[in-house]
Amino acid sequence: MITIILLLFTLILLISNYYVHYHGRKGRLINLIPGPSGYPIVGNAFQYLLASREELWKFLITLTDEFYPIGKVWGFFLPVISIRHPNDLETILSSTKHIEKSLLYDVLHPWFGTGLLTSGGAKWHSRRKILTPTFHFNILQQFIQILIEEGENMSKSLKNAESTVVKNLIPFFSEHTLNAICETAMGTSLRDLGDFQQQYREAVHRMGELFIYRLFRQWLYSDWIFSLTSKGKEQKKMLKILHGFTKQIIAERKVYHDRTNGQYLKIFKNFDNDTSAKRDDAVPVRIRRKRLAMLDLLIAASRDGLMTDSDIREEVDTFMFEGHDTTAMGLCFISALLAEHKDIQSHIWYLLEHSCFLTFMESTEILIFGQIQKYLILIDSCLRRSDIVILIRIYHSVLVHVTASVNDLLCWK
Repeated sequence: MITIILLLFTLILLISNYYVHYHGRKGRLINLIPGPSGYPIVGNAFQYLLASREELWKFLITLTDEFYPIGKVWGFFLPVISIRHPNDLETILSSTKHIEKSLLYDVLHPWFGTGLLTSGGAKWHSRRKILTPTFHFNILQQFIQILIEEGENMSKSLKNAESTVVKNLIPFFSEHTLNAICETAMGTSLRDLGDFQQQYREAVHRMGELFIYRLFRQWLYSDWIFSLTSKGKEQKKMLKILHGFTKQIIAERKVYHDRTNGQYLKIFKNFDNDTSAKRDDAVPVRIRRKRLAMLDLLIAASRDGLMTDSDIREEVDTFMFEGHDTTAMGLCFISALLAEHKDIQSHIWYLLEHSCFLTFMESTEILIFGQIQKYLILIDSCLRRSDIVILIRIYHSVLVHVTASVNDLLCWK
């Protein structure tokens, strides 16, 4: 009897939602937008529900190409509208109203909480203001040596690879970008963690896969329902590893600053107050010294009562994933483009050889940030004179940018 009542209740809920979403004002307006034909209640879900990741990619590309400049799909009762025209993108990205995050971001809350990636509105603005000093050039240039060392480690990994061809660049690059972001964001080297580093890497990778799996199954958006599934139980194990590591590092770092009376945290306040600070290009690079990480900035904010330990964790977790994943994708695209455009690849190699950059980097002398910058400007100017810069903008490291529109929006067409 209870089963029959639940089935009837579910049926009534589906039918009522169908009429509200498809025949209400919002539904009628959305259905004026072109898109692939779907079915009542489920919409276009059958077209992507059992698809592989490659098939999902093709489905999204077909949608944006076939229904350019604007198209829509229904996933059960969730409408997703795709825009690609520059005028429409400018309207969205320059708007101060359309900054609320889509429902799709909710599936990331168990991992990232409501940090910079998943929050919107006033909280997003306040967090962004807190994090801004982290990207001060005098802070960023402290990490040049870390990036140089990780680049050298990546070269060694490539030379030591079993095959002469790396078939999948994403995991190859991701390993090294994760090393770099862990040390710059948390002040901790993954290489020093022994066997745990592989456990942490696998947890990060697996959480990314679970996110995609859950994203295309709307009935799993409920945390309670998802927790009852095998995937939900697996996610709980992964989060225990990820959150446990972050909490441990935060606790250790806070103890360190308590012992030093927070004297190293004052530098962030100086950057925040002195907007006219100039970049110091004479900073030596190959000298190992204590560096401030993004985590230290957040701890400084917590001392001022602006953040809790939970707030710190969600921002660090966000940067750990977003920082390594997007950078790895950017490296994949630039590598593929340089492989395709061998003339530009040869020209860059010529510049590196004849400008003595390679000899300079291999020397044991102390490197100065300003010297490194001069060589990087050469490479940058070479890329800017080619079509690769345009292609890099097309092959973006983030596939989509999703927002929830709380106001009516007039598109170009």
